Amino acid sequence: MYEKELFSAELQKEIKDRFYYVDCDPHIGAKRLFFENAGGSYRLKAAVEAGSDKDAYPDCPDRDHHSARWLNDILNRGMEDIRVIFNAKSGVIATDLTATQVMFNMVRTIVQNVEGTNMVTTALEHPSAFDAVNYYADKYGKELRVADTSNETGGVEAEDIVKLIDRDTVLLSVMHASNFSGAAMNIEKIVRMAREIKPELYIVVDGVQHAAHGIFDVEKAPVDGMNFGPYKFFGCRGIGVGYLSDRLANLPHHKVIRKPQNEWRLGSPVPMQMASISAVVDYVCWLGGQFAGADCNGSDCEAAAASRCGKSVDVGRRQLFVEGMKRISLHEKALLERMLDGTESVPGLRHISGVKVCPDCRDLTNRDLIVPVVFEGADHGEIVKEYERRGVILRETPMSSMFFDRILGSFGMDGALRVSPLHCHGAEDIDEYLKITKKIAESLR
Repeated sequence: MYEKELFSAELQKEIKDRFYYVDCDPHIGAKRLFFENAGGSYRLKAAVEAGSDKDAYPDCPDRDHHSARWLNDILNRGMEDIRVIFNAKSGVIATDLTATQVMFNMVRTIVQNVEGTNMVTTALEHPSAFDAVNYYADKYGKELRVADTSNETGGVEAEDIVKLIDRDTVLLSVMHASNFSGAAMNIEKIVRMAREIKPELYIVVDGVQHAAHGIFDVEKAPVDGMNFGPYKFFGCRGIGVGYLSDRLANLPHHKVIRKPQNEWRLGSPVPMQMASISAVVDYVCWLGGQFAGADCNGSDCEAAAASRCGKSVDVGRRQLFVEGMKRISLHEKALLERMLDGTESVPGLRHISGVKVCPDCRDLTNRDLIVPVVFEGADHGEIVKEYERRGVILRETPMSSMFFDRILGSFGMDGALRVSPLHCHGAEDIDEYLKITKKIAESLR
């Protein structure tokens, strides 16, 4: 169904060339398949290089001289490009050291200022979001209501979330896509249904896992808060990013007293980090331009962005960005389909004896390229080591992990392997992984 959406061989090669270490281990130089992008992520060369010289400048971006204005332009461009990512035509952009800190700050501010008796989230959430809701529910004496997962979809059904909401609900926190099952939530539907029950309900979304795979749109799904971590979106570590609606941004919160009421930045973002984010948006726009017929390479995108003020969404840039993310999503669905079903010459995960995809949803419409795999009767820690010996990097998700115990329990599982390629990979990479998987499975019989 999705095979025709694979990138051409020529484009695939150019995409790989734009990232560091796609086909080799940077430490020892050996060939490998890095299928652990849900934990880390390939780094875009332009994103690393964009920030390499900015941090050397002694200048403060808030001053009025040449170098300071140049750095301030970089900051503004980065803030606007964050708006492009979210499609945030209003509201406020907040930054912190991590996406987890952004989430905790948003949840705390809502709970401290909004009346109600309960808070709603799901069993699928990453601890960075679930624990924020759990902590503040306990601290302020709110009932914590948790929607269960679906073994059929690997996600959480909108109806199961909404049935927990009432007029006394303070907050709904739901993730955009699962870092375990790859299930992507229909945020637009969830928001619409939730606000039919309580129109003024505050809703926050953990977007960290979905950022590299799909499209955010806070205009279509008017949530009050959403976050992502640039390091999982081809960019750099050391910064977390959040979108806040105007009403959330204006609630009492930690800030420098003389700053405007809706100011959430405690100190200034670092120019090199903003430059890195802009480089990622440049790249996605370049990719979108390959299909939209636009003449847009990285430098063209940067030059066009330089003249803007950082407080609006450039419509043309957003359109190219959406097209680029759409093509990433379609290519990844083709890779996911190939991984699950295989080809005439290479069996997919669904057809390898002793291997099971769990949970496994047949409809790939709302699936990101993250696959939970179970080797029946095997020690998954040992399987991970065997994969590494064969040049494949995966993540074990054991019940002993604080990141996965709640999620695994919701699916009635005690462990799995998480396989998470990226759009940088091509069909030949998936085939190589499947061949290795088949050999490992056969060795266990």
